[in-house]
Amino acid sequence: MAHHDPIHLIAPRAGLAQLNERSRDIFRQIVESYLATGEPVGSRNISRLIAMPLSPASVRNVMADLEQLGLIYAPHTSAGRLPTELGLRFFVDALMQVGDLNEAERQSIQSQLATVGHAQSVEAALDQALTRLSGLTRAAAVVLTPKSNARLKHIEFVRLEPEKALVILVGEDGQVENRVLTLPPGVPSSAMTEAGNFLNARIRGRTLAEARLELETALGEARAELDQLAQKVISAGIASWSGGENEDRQLIVRGHANLLEDLHALEDLERVRLLFEDLETKRGVIDLLGRAETAEGVRIFIGSENKLFSLSGSSTIISPYRDAAGHIVGVLGVIGPTRLNYARVIPTVDYAARIVSRLLGG
Repeated sequence: MAHHDPIHLIAPRAGLAQLNERSRDIFRQIVESYLATGEPVGSRNISRLIAMPLSPASVRNVMADLEQLGLIYAPHTSAGRLPTELGLRFFVDALMQVGDLNEAERQSIQSQLATVGHAQSVEAALDQALTRLSGLTRAAAVVLTPKSNARLKHIEFVRLEPEKALVILVGEDGQVENRVLTLPPGVPSSAMTEAGNFLNARIRGRTLAEARLELETALGEARAELDQLAQKVISAGIASWSGGENEDRQLIVRGHANLLEDLHALEDLERVRLLFEDLETKRGVIDLLGRAETAEGVRIFIGSENKLFSLSGSSTIISPYRDAAGHIVGVLGVIGPTRLNYARVIPTVDYAARIVSRLLGG
């Protein structure tokens, strides 16, 4: 059999997106079969599925070229072919039709998420949203959100040591958060009381991020009225309320059980086990999701495109959501096998993020 140079599939000096129509059709059938069944597909089946009449031998020739391009591979000798991660990325970027959701699908998501707006706290709302998003996509749903979303009710300083104090933050939803603050030398109790009064007069009803901005302005205007040590206590408190550091984030994951559905082999079970381990490594997941916070719209990571999920061969589809001021405050989405139904999940995650932004006041 003559060697087939894969370059012949592609227009000169063009990328993978310029595969000729026959090659695209065959490649699309391989990917769609994999997404539907998880199984390799052979040349005989593909010759029956494609629109143009081709013999299994001709299909095999094209498959050999696609394999040389790194788009497909044979998992076992004499087996059919599966898409590689590069192939899946090419399919998602260049070939897949990501349609908008129809009205019935939009209504379904809206009704599923409608109760989110009645939740008592932001965390409870996001928890409900994730449970429903997980059910809609049949994957594990994740959200990365600042802990500082809760609106503040009261703040109090309690001295622990001469130069350390416990800052007690009480939220309107009843949540209590404690932080240890390093105090400037020589701070008397009266300065801490003065700082507490100053803060409580200005933070009620604001998130930590909002309070930080308000206090930075107010502190500049009120320096003449405040004791110098009280100013230092307030400045130290503001500095500790970064609102953007990883330790100020929380990760919520719902729907692990969906990943156990439709397993085809022991290898599938092993991949899911590895994914569960990855999800337990919250720092890695937080770092990954944090990469999407500066992006507009949906971000897609396939397999080893992110090191975290390279062993489990998982895909992540995430989208940022916003607060009432239109600022991106977190990321939500789904994590599942690379065999996700991308054409359906991508618009679902996008729309769910927009609905959550609206329900949370964004």
